[in-house]
Amino acid sequence: MLLDLIATLGGLIVPPAFDFIKRKFTTSTAKTEEETISELASISPDALPGYLDAVVRMKESAVKFFNRDVIGAVSQWVVDLRAAIRPIGVACAFILLGVIAILTLTGNMGGFTEVPGAVDTIAGIRLSCETMIASWFGHRFTIGK
Repeated sequence: MLLDLIATLGGLIVPPAFDFIKRKFTTSTAKTEEETISELASISPDALPGYLDAVVRMKESAVKFFNRDVIGAVSQWVVDLRAAIRPIGVACAFILLGVIAILTLTGNMGGFTEVPGAVDTIAGIRLSCETMIASWFGHRFTIGK
């Protein structure tokens, strides 16, 4: 039970905690484009078009650099599959935990307890499923903004 508690609370608490620590201690002193645009608009409005043009060209070059290996558009089924991998994994983990719970409650483990190391293997699978589920929910929690 202690390992279950550690796996579950670790998955729920660790991602938001790291996000909070990262935002708390890695403050950036650089101004954002919006802050610079606001400052230029109030101080020197005639410099604003040149700055905006430079920002647009910089963003376009960053996009071109990022997509340097991409030829054409990615298929929609690839995009959908990549977006669904983690929720599908969490759904499978829920199903697997349900199956383990039903087999445990009915007392019908199918002889797995007789196989050497099976109890440890089932415990490892259970802890992995709990960690995966808790991590998925933990990434949805945020502390602060």
